Amino acid sequence: MDISKKPCSLDFLALGAVVHRLDPGIIPFRKARSVDVHVSGGEYNVAAALTDCFGLKTGIATAMPKYGLGELVQGRVREMGVTPFYKWFEHDGVRGPNIATVYSDRGQGVRPPVVFYNRANEAGALLKPGDFDWASIMAGGLKWFHSGGIFAALSDTTSEVILEGMQAAHKAGAINSFDLNYRAKLWAPIGGVARANSVLRKIVSNVDALIGNEEDLQKGLGIKGPDVHSKGKLDTETFFGMIEAVVKQFPNVKMVATTLREVHSTNRHDWSAVLWLEGKRYVAPTCQLDVLDRVGGGDGFAAGLIYGLLTGRSPEEALRLGWAHGALLTTFPGDTTMARVDEVEAFAKGGSARVQR
Repeated sequence: MDISKKPCSLDFLALGAVVHRLDPGIIPFRKARSVDVHVSGGEYNVAAALTDCFGLKTGIATAMPKYGLGELVQGRVREMGVTPFYKWFEHDGVRGPNIATVYSDRGQGVRPPVVFYNRANEAGALLKPGDFDWASIMAGGLKWFHSGGIFAALSDTTSEVILEGMQAAHKAGAINSFDLNYRAKLWAPIGGVARANSVLRKIVSNVDALIGNEEDLQKGLGIKGPDVHSKGKLDTETFFGMIEAVVKQFPNVKMVATTLREVHSTNRHDWSAVLWLEGKRYVAPTCQLDVLDRVGGGDGFAAGLIYGLLTGRSPEEALRLGWAHGALLTTFPGDTTMARVDEVEAFAKGGSARVQR
């Protein structure tokens, strides 16, 4: 993939819905008395990490209702240094449109995390082609455009906005990436796997870089492959074995990457990652994670990988940066990064958890 070295006003632009996640920690919601509020979004999380940790210039194109929760989100976006491009919506004070709510406890030990949603009358689902002036947003130059499958599942029009944005990004000379992020709960009410295949295959026909695991490829794109539960979660051959089918059907795809995670308990995971780039295979090391909060680890991986590629690192280095940043992100509460770039670089090179004095 050719990434332009010319100066750009934006290194990275994300398109997606921004949500707030209510987190009662290890307490299940039925017993919760208090929660932490995290601002999140599969696409936004990548942009936030690329700016806050890695120092790149990023933006987020998203929906924003005018009410208190919108103001909360706007404050967090400013705090992370991401440039917002908002499509504004008036909130009626009762029904919305709303910032969606994600409910997610952390689980503990043998008790897994539980995630559920309230995306009723979500502002992000109302986004449609024509809501963003892509030519103006990208006028100063853009290197990388990114969206994902969660946003694509929100309504009939969100996938069309993704296609519109990707076409504008290609016209601007940017790379298009897409995180499949297949979520059965989101697709089930609107046609399930068949609908997901129809929508996501159309999008992926415009994609240069694809992020997704075996289940994402099989259920999201309808790519035939082995039973994802019959192989070890860290079996790289299972993943690489599907790539030929993907690129045969989508020759426009030049990169596919994913994290590999073997879950021994909620707080103990084995962690690795793989990258297929223009026909060559790369595998990250495997490490053992003591997980505080697993939400956002995959977005952290994507951010580190994209940072490496945008800054001219070798594919091996870029993969290790993604692997390292994703691992570090699981040690922080919340969905967005709290890591520093020097911490990521050190861990990517084989750093340890010895105390820093």
